[in-house]
Amino acid sequence: MRPVLIASLSIALFSFVCSACTPEQLGLEAPEAAAEEEVTNTHEESASVAPRGDGTAIEYTLRFPDAQTHYFEAEAIFPASEDTLTLMMAVWTPGSYLVREYARHVEALSARATDGTELELTKVRKNRWTVACAGHDRVVLRYRVYAREMSVRTNFVDDEFAVLTPAATFFAIPTELGRPYDLKLEPRDDWAESVTSLARTGDHQYRATDYDELVDSPILLGNPALYAFEAGGAPHRFVNFGEAGMWNGARSAADVEAIARAHQQFWGVVPYDHYDFLNVLGQGRGGLEHKFSTLMMGNVFASRDAEAYRGWLGLVSHEFFHTWNVKRLRPAALGPFDYENETYTHSLWIAEGITSYYDDLLLRRAGLMDRETYLEIVSKNIERVQTTPGRLVQPLAMASFDAWIKYYRWDENSNNTAISYYRKGALVALLLDAKIQRLTRGQKSLDDLMRLAYERFSGERGFESAEFRALANEVAGASLDEFFAAAVDRTDELDFSDALAWYGLRFKPVEEDDDSEQDPDSLEHDPAFLGASIGDDAVVHEVRRDTPAFRAGLNVDDELLAIGEHRVTGGQLDDRLTRYRPGDEVELLISRRGRLRRLAVTFGEKPTESYVLELLPAPTAQQRGRLTQWLGAE
Repeated sequence: MRPVLIASLSIALFSFVCSACTPEQLGLEAPEAAAEEEVTNTHEESASVAPRGDGTAIEYTLRFPDAQTHYFEAEAIFPASEDTLTLMMAVWTPGSYLVREYARHVEALSARATDGTELELTKVRKNRWTVACAGHDRVVLRYRVYAREMSVRTNFVDDEFAVLTPAATFFAIPTELGRPYDLKLEPRDDWAESVTSLARTGDHQYRATDYDELVDSPILLGNPALYAFEAGGAPHRFVNFGEAGMWNGARSAADVEAIARAHQQFWGVVPYDHYDFLNVLGQGRGGLEHKFSTLMMGNVFASRDAEAYRGWLGLVSHEFFHTWNVKRLRPAALGPFDYENETYTHSLWIAEGITSYYDDLLLRRAGLMDRETYLEIVSKNIERVQTTPGRLVQPLAMASFDAWIKYYRWDENSNNTAISYYRKGALVALLLDAKIQRLTRGQKSLDDLMRLAYERFSGERGFESAEFRALANEVAGASLDEFFAAAVDRTDELDFSDALAWYGLRFKPVEEDDDSEQDPDSLEHDPAFLGASIGDDAVVHEVRRDTPAFRAGLNVDDELLAIGEHRVTGGQLDDRLTRYRPGDEVELLISRRGRLRRLAVTFGEKPTESYVLELLPAPTAQQRGRLTQWLGAE
């Protein structure tokens, strides 16, 4: 049905109990064959398969008396069966592969018995504490958390609303992650609602069956707008925080419903009994998948700009696709989770890259994007990957493995040494899709591979890299080993020729000048190419490998003062380069660490290879049919 605005979230729309999930880019050589297998961690004291203890729940209360200062208060009661109780906080949250050290925002930590007796609390590791229980069978832990990082993987609290990432909020007994959690929220008086996918047990009260489910369930408080719809036999909520009269809630809710239906149709199975789309409209951005919800952030003005809104729809589609691919169909290394240590896999290109391929593709199939726009998006992604020098340095499998130290720590040299497993992964998925179709004469596609992978591997264990590749061979009816070796394990250039020919596409030809007829004194000529990203402040922000700037020794943070004897001020560089020709030899006057220096540079010619996709002038009927089967009818 069409989404309906509901005035209050306090209406008990959902009364089910959620089941726990057993699961958010250096010049390296290609991985050895053994690297195809996933790497898992086996730390003995932190595993989500730990026992439930005696089944007693950990009781949590969160309060927000000083929300305007970005603090909230937490109180927890832990059962204690031994003389010493060990407690831990997670250092990362699933879906976002970076150690974030959540404990750094905790302060005023204290431990007492239920009768008020103060208990000795000792910090033993960066994220662990021990409590001397002194014979008491319950420990009351109290602390405050500073929350002012607006993202989908951290905490943010102010006087308008609260966004809580459970991994950054709650303590756990590391050997007993199977214990249930009872959660009570005490919102500010002017906050009407609390929203989470956890089972509601009372007014602002919820229960998680274990720590895994708790961490997988973001919590929001405030005064949101709620839109509800049913799809695939399951109730869905689309929740907007911060519409502020600028966001088109009704339109976006209808589009979210269309996305949900398109994804359900794609997979052919609805693996949840309820689902929440949590959308925070402010200064944050991005999204993070969860088993029964997704938390997204965006700009409140996005629904008034066609390109920005399309980008937001792509975010919704991406995170919802993860409901199947990642939260249930996952690399074996991504569960059970070790919340205290990095968990390594070479298959994030499957988890995130294939998802990035389908996010916009399913928007197209759902009728939320036209064919021309979709091909423009693919063209831009191809250009980004093909103009990133790191594509020839870091294999896609290693980009996945090194996510913990590279992807979330992008710097001025990253484009020279690394590649995004999202972007390149999406292109490998596109090529894999076309290759399967070609090998099976159009009878099978990547769609079939993903659905079969879900059927085979979406259980308790997940899949190893070799198993996913073997299944791809099975669906294709031929060996794809060399394709995976070249596209994933090595840094070979991606070959788009077969895929484009299959669909009747080509890269738009570059209009080339006839150099033989060019007058060397003509005012019409190609601009000089430097190969550095320089801001309006004339400061160098990036130098791409194998460019004139790179060879001349131009550095990040250099300030460009002049070209030759002529002053260059902020914002003038692009225009000034049109006055020079490729091959011109000049000196750059720069300021480096406060000292003036001159660098000799020979301008180059800007690369002119086209990555703009377009239809062949005269595609065959078969090519037109394949394109329609892939992208849907015009």
